[in-house]
Amino acid sequence: MALRLITAGESHGPGLTCIVEGLPAGLRLRPEELDSDLARRQLGHGRGGRMKIENDRAEVTGGIRHGVTLGGPIALQVANRDYENWRERMSPWPVDADIEEVHLPRPGHADLVGTQKYKLTDVRDVLERASARETAARVAGGSLARAFLREMGVHVVSHVTQIGAIHTHVEEPLELHDFLEVDHSPVRCLDPAISRAMVEEIDALRRRNESLGGTFEVRAFGLVPGLGTHVSWEQRLDGRLALAVASIQAIKGVALGEGFALAGKPGSEAHDEIFHSSERGFYRETNRAGGLEGGMTTGEPLIVRAAMKPLPTLTKPLRSVDIATHAPAQALRERTDSCTVPAAGVVGEAMVAFVLANAYRQKFGGDHIDDVCDAVTAYRERIDWRTR
Repeated sequence: MALRLITAGESHGPGLTCIVEGLPAGLRLRPEELDSDLARRQLGHGRGGRMKIENDRAEVTGGIRHGVTLGGPIALQVANRDYENWRERMSPWPVDADIEEVHLPRPGHADLVGTQKYKLTDVRDVLERASARETAARVAGGSLARAFLREMGVHVVSHVTQIGAIHTHVEEPLELHDFLEVDHSPVRCLDPAISRAMVEEIDALRRRNESLGGTFEVRAFGLVPGLGTHVSWEQRLDGRLALAVASIQAIKGVALGEGFALAGKPGSEAHDEIFHSSERGFYRETNRAGGLEGGMTTGEPLIVRAAMKPLPTLTKPLRSVDIATHAPAQALRERTDSCTVPAAGVVGEAMVAFVLANAYRQKFGGDHIDDVCDAVTAYRERIDWRTR
């Protein structure tokens, strides 16, 4: 059994749709949990006017009855409240009004290549789907995966580690309780002093008509060892996680564990030595690998880091070319955010949660959530037996 997640919809269209297939029956869900994750995606200092309009809620249209999954595909819809302001321009059907095309692609966005690839003349036909607004549907689907993982004792969290030139230093080991108040920070940073500096950085660059990127980190606690496999390249969990996180709009780099930093270390300082005791079984005193070895989880906390580029929509547009006349022009200027790294961390949680939930489904199967939990318990007992 494998999980599938499909999203549909445009940034200013009627709404976004998410379909998740493969969750077992009997999983209890609460609407406030889905809506809480959607609200967290809208957090963060540096967001633009769109967040004042949208108040995202997930409406269930299939697969759940009385708060319990039925075993079939689950369909969720997230309405775009801003659609009322775009109804004629984004109507699914022809309208009487004369809708002006957009011909000014933005550097760093899908605009130009999308029009070339799909033989389109209107940049809006590309940018509406390419927009990061699509991630609201992913977060809705990821919330279902998180609910499933909680039944397995797995929790997925995130925090921001860099915005622009401002970095934070992570003191290891971080535990799950260290993340309890991360959303209270306006930039979702664990260090209050660095958080304030990040806010100042965003404000300073916004006054200069600039956008900012940064880095965030996603961690998963409570995983069993052995998710993924070493025997087939497309099933290695490293690759699946990298694919999922790199698919988030504006993400340009993904690292697992210490990632690129390991390239500059000697082998003796790059790997996690293995120990054994009668109380703990096999264990490691470090986690440089980020909870992954040979394409499989080790049982240590999973650590995935991602780098996000500055957003390509600027209040002072970059130089571009009109795709109709080929004349030099300024790029399209849309309502935009200055910085969405805090929100990207929440999207990262959703994507990591979905990959991990899929790994549990593939390893443990089960038509009902009780079947899955029983299989995980039996596996844990086998692993414990082998350590004695």
